[in-house]
Formats: sequence, C-alpha cells, structure tokens
Amino acid sequence: MSVDHYENFPVASLLCPPALRPAVVAIYHFARTADDLADEGAATAAQRRQDLQDYRADLTAVVAGQAPSPRWARVFAPLAHEMRRLQPTLLHDLLDAFEQDLAPPRYRDRAHLLDYCRRSANPVGRLLLGLYGVDDADSLRRSDAICSALQLINFWQDFSRDGPNGRLYVPQPDLDRHGLSADDVLACRDSPAARALIRDLCGWARTLMQDGASLALTLRGRAGWELRLVVQGGLLILDKIAAGDHDSLRRRPAVTAWDLPRLLWRALTMRATS
Repeated sequence: MSVDHYENFPVASLLCPPALRPAVVAIYHFARTADDLADEGAATAAQRRQDLQDYRADLTAVVAGQAPSPRWARVFAPLAHEMRRLQPTLLHDLLDAFEQDLAPPRYRDRAHLLDYCRRSANPVGRLLLGLYGVDDADSLRRSDAICSALQLINFWQDFSRDGPNGRLYVPQPDLDRHGLSADDVLACRDSPAARALIRDLCGWARTLMQDGASLALTLRGRAGWELRLVVQGGLLILDKIAAGDHDSLRRRPAVTAWDLPRLLWRALTMRATS
C-alpha cells in the first residue's frame, strides 16, 4: 500500500495488528480519495466542491446504513463494514478540512491554524486510537498534539510546493513579527528574516510534538512502536530543516530509506522529551 500522498499516518504497516488492517486501510482510502477530490486533476473549484458534497452525501448514507452511490462504492463499501468501530463525526471533520482547502484562508493567528489541524489531522489519530480501544482524555489530548504537530511539520516542509499553489499556512502575527509579507512566503523568497520565521515555526511544531510524544511510550504493543516511528519521523524532518539552516522555502527535506536505521534507533531509545 502506497502512503506517498497521505503523510499523517502509516497504512497497514507491519506493526499494525492484522485484525485492524482492514479498518486502517478503509480510513486511508476514505481520506486519500477525498484529498484527491480537493487537490488532484484539472477540475474547477466549483466541481471539486460539488464532488466533495456528493462524497459527503455517500458518507451520510453509509452511516445511516444505506448503500452508497456506485461512483465511490469501492471506498464506502469497506468503510461501511468497519463503521461500527469508527466515529462518523471525525470522518465529517476530515471532509470539512478538505472543503476548506478549496479556498484556504489567511490564518489570523496560531489558534486559527490549529483549528484547521483539529479537522485536517487530529481526526486521524483519534480514529486510530479508537480502533485500539483508547479513549481517555489525556491520550486523546496527546494524540491531538502529535497529529497537529505532524500537520505543521508538513506545512514547514512543503513551502516550495504550497507557495506556487497559493497556499499559505503561516499565521499573520508570525509574518508581522519577522517583517515579512504573505507574498514573500508564497514566492519562496529566501532571506535571513524568512529563515528566522521558519526557525520559530519549527520550534512551535517541535514543542507541540514533545507535548504529545509520551503517548507513544504509554501505548502498549505494536501501536506504541508504530507511534514512536511516527513521532521520530516528524522530528527528523525538523532536524533536516534545521540542518539546512531553515532554508525550506527553497529546498524540501524528506525522510528516505537511508534514514531508517536512524529512525529505528531513535524509536528504541526514545524518551518523552526527544
């Protein structure tokens, strides 16, 4: 199963218990297909919005125990089979975020951006925790911190991709504090001020990740080990941005197969603040 497009969680990895893999794959295909409707191809914004509305209608039908339309039956038939273990509101939250991506706003502050993360990323962690039977408030809070951090890290990694598409996820006060404009970031103009901005943004993401990281140490079994790798993968991206002197406006860092030994070592030696 390819996970190239959906960075926020691994799909049916070897660490995922076989009994949970069908549900994880169903969630992945649901999110991946919706993301493609919002992003891929040459459809107009109006057509993308209509497609997402039709997609949501199929979700509503499946939640009500009805058959989906033929168009996305390959997505919703497996999802319907797993629905008893899923929270429909979390799936709707994901669709809310994909719809917002059709006309992404300028973010007025960090809380505004985290509200987007609450719908675009946090539902994934909560859905997976639900499959593992974990639903206590502290675990959910730490999961939200990890997922929001992963989403932020993806933003700071993807300046060179988002800029040409007119997407800006930097909150306005952060731009103002460093004397930068939205156009500076969208045009990927490298400068000492831009690198200072990215350094601050990466520090915010790292603090958030460290706040949630202890969840990976308290989850038992395969779930804990898988989450350790997810956390360390996100932190490694931040380390690579720092190693490049925070020039991710020009160069996109990525985790590759060559990083696997380092990731495994970090997972084995992980502490809550690392």
